[in-house]
Amino acid sequence: MKILSIDKIRAADAYTIEHEPIPSIDLMERAATQLFKWISKRVDQTHGFKIFAGPGNNGGDGLALGRMLAEAGYEVEIYIIRYTDKTSEDFRINYERTANLKNIKVSDIRNGEDFPEVGEEDVVVDAVFGSGLTRPVKGFIAEIINKINSSPAVKVAIDTPSGIFSDNSSVEEDGAIIRADYTLGFQFPKLAFMMAENDPFVGEWHILDIGLHHDYINSVTTDNFFTIKEDVAPLLKKRRKFSHKGTYGHALLIAGSYGKMGAAVLAAKACLRAGVGLLHVHIPKVGYQIMQTALPEAMISLDRYENYFSEVPDLSMYNAIGIGPGLGMEHQSQMALKLLIQEFGKPMVFDADALNILSENKTWLAFLPAGSILTPHPKEFERLAGKWNNDFEKLEMQRDFSKRYNIYVVLKGANTSVCTPDGKCYFNSTGNPGMATAGSGDVLTGIITGLLSQGYSPGQAAVLGVYLHGLAGDFSAKKLGQESMIAGDMVKMLGKAFKHLGR
Repeated sequence: MKILSIDKIRAADAYTIEHEPIPSIDLMERAATQLFKWISKRVDQTHGFKIFAGPGNNGGDGLALGRMLAEAGYEVEIYIIRYTDKTSEDFRINYERTANLKNIKVSDIRNGEDFPEVGEEDVVVDAVFGSGLTRPVKGFIAEIINKINSSPAVKVAIDTPSGIFSDNSSVEEDGAIIRADYTLGFQFPKLAFMMAENDPFVGEWHILDIGLHHDYINSVTTDNFFTIKEDVAPLLKKRRKFSHKGTYGHALLIAGSYGKMGAAVLAAKACLRAGVGLLHVHIPKVGYQIMQTALPEAMISLDRYENYFSEVPDLSMYNAIGIGPGLGMEHQSQMALKLLIQEFGKPMVFDADALNILSENKTWLAFLPAGSILTPHPKEFERLAGKWNNDFEKLEMQRDFSKRYNIYVVLKGANTSVCTPDGKCYFNSTGNPGMATAGSGDVLTGIITGLLSQGYSPGQAAVLGVYLHGLAGDFSAKKLGQESMIAGDMVKMLGKAFKHLGR
């Protein structure tokens, strides 16, 4: 699914109006109908609605929604925030359609004293500003937004929460922003929805299809995408009847050290569950019995040192290598990693301590095999790339880092993002907060390494691996709850994730 800038979303509206063709007021009616359907399925008529509308098209959406709710029997009050005497044409039309209805109350707010009483049984609808806002909200309107935020009601934002910038950071501007419980966007997610800094404002967001013209959607270009099932399902390779274990690659995982063998076990289990044909795990001697007992399906490549990685094995037989889970930071491990980078000419997966070693030896980044995949969490990425001031700046640093070193950067977190060497970024749609648990990243490393060894391109392995990892996490949360799930549960749910994706 494409994530478009506000300028391109406006162009999508204009293209639809011209080529469907459809009058803009009817397109607004279509959008309001989708809002009404979503809300009426979830809110019964014991709850009243207080809709706060600005004088632009976002306010027009709110007016049309209020009219539909009132016609369906809901108690509706609409408050027009009169911060200007100017109105959009579609707002004016919907105001005329709504203002004289007997079963709906329409009032003006011109100062803070006009703000109504809002109860906990009310549902507040934010239709003050749309997605095109470019300046922080101050003064009178900020006072109204702060009063809305202070109310005990559930808050639903139309298109975007009022006060948020869709394509740039708004948290540094010190403007007022609606703190929505739900945000109902139209047709495309906004880039702002992907940013952790906006989570307190956006809440749980949903995208409503309002029928914008498919010719425009298919042809418009963008560098940002939201990965959903329809995007990744076609990537999944089907197994042939006469294939054998050699068909699905031979992977090498270099992982584990004294006290951290669990990371190696988790990564190895995930790699096998991701479908690799053969797996060697290179581990220090201390892990031999642990790995052989925990995972008899894996073959062992044993390091000469007792407690940590110190030497590079023969690499000639491997399709892909993953390195880092539980590795440690010993000097010998660092020198061995340098040698591995020099000797293995194919894409590799770097995680955990492998990333920490790279952050202490940044000149090595230029020598990473093209197409390699780095899987940092934010603190690891900060050590690699430097500090940022906001999440939009972090995204651009991630994008630039991928392009500069011709690699893929998988930045882990909610909506884990995969940036590619050509400057594109794919935000993941699966996963949940229960995955914030020890070993989750080790599982992801194993999955991506397993996919890479089977012949998936680095970009496919990264995007598909992240999606499967999150989906397995979602199945784990559904079965066990977010609080009780652990990384091993995600490995167990990988088979269900593959089956779901292959339907």
